[in-house]
Amino acid sequence: MKKFWTAVMAVSLAALLGGCGGNSGNANASASDSTGESRTAASTTASTEKAEPVKLHLAAAASLEYAFQEKLIPLYQKEHPEVTIEGTYDSSGKLQTQIESGMEADLFFSAATKQMATLVTEDLIDKDTVTDLLENKVVLITPTNDPEGLKAFTDIEKAKTIAIGDPESVPAGQYAKEVLTKLSLWDKLESRFSLGTNVTEVLNWVAEGSADAGIVYETDAKTTDKVKIIAEAPADSLEKPIIYPAGIVKASKNAEATKAFLAFLQTAEAADIFKEYGFTPIAN
Repeated sequence: MKKFWTAVMAVSLAALLGGCGGNSGNANASASDSTGESRTAASTTASTEKAEPVKLHLAAAASLEYAFQEKLIPLYQKEHPEVTIEGTYDSSGKLQTQIESGMEADLFFSAATKQMATLVTEDLIDKDTVTDLLENKVVLITPTNDPEGLKAFTDIEKAKTIAIGDPESVPAGQYAKEVLTKLSLWDKLESRFSLGTNVTEVLNWVAEGSADAGIVYETDAKTTDKVKIIAEAPADSLEKPIIYPAGIVKASKNAEATKAFLAFLQTAEAADIFKEYGFTPIAN
C-alpha cells in the first residue's frame, strides 16, 4: 500500500511539473510576440516620420518664369513634399543688385554669365557650384498683325518704336545693343528705343502694340500668340553664345537642399521641360 501511494504521488508531481513547463513556454512565446509587435510598431513610426520642411528662395531671370512656375517647381515639390520653392523673377542685373544688398536667396539663375561672374568675384556665390545649364537666342519680334511688314532682322529700322531691355541692367538689352552695334544700327535707332526693366516687359509692350518691334529671347516670344518672330539675330552679331548659369548663394541657409534642387535641374527630366519652353540644355 505504501508503494502504491508513493507511485501516485510521483505521477501527480510529474503532471504538475509538466503543466508548469507548458505555461512557461506560452509565457515566453507571449513575450516574444509582444517584443515583435513593439519592434514592428517602432519601425512603422520611424518610416512615417516626415522630413523637416525646407523653404528655398530662387532668384531667376524673368525669361525662366514660365518654365519654373508651370512645370519645374510643381514637379520638384511633388517629388519632395517637404520642400517649398519661392521664385523671384526679374532682370539678372536687378537680381544681382538685390543679392549684393542681402536679398534672401539660395539659388541664382542668371540669363548671362556677366552677372554671375561678378557675384562670384564678390564672394557672394559659391564658385564651385556654378553650372552653365541653358542656351538661348535673341530674336526680332513684332505684333502679330505687324503694321510695318518686317521680314528680316535689319528691317528693324522700319519700325517707329522699338522695345528693348535696358542695357544697363537687362542681359537681353545688352545682347540687343551688341547685335545692333554690330549691324551699325545702334546710333541710328537709339532715339526710337523704349527701355524695359526686364525682358517680360519688352515682350508685353510688343504684344500690346505699344511698340512696333522688339528684341527678346526666343523662349519669351514663344510664350504668346500675340507676337510673331521675324528673324533670329545674325549668327556673327554676338561674340559669344547666350548662356544661362546657375549657382548657390553663399549666404544660403539651406545649402544641402539647394544642391539637391540644382542637381534636379541638370537631370534629363528637367532638360526635357526646358526644351518645351524653347531653351537648349547644355550637357554637363
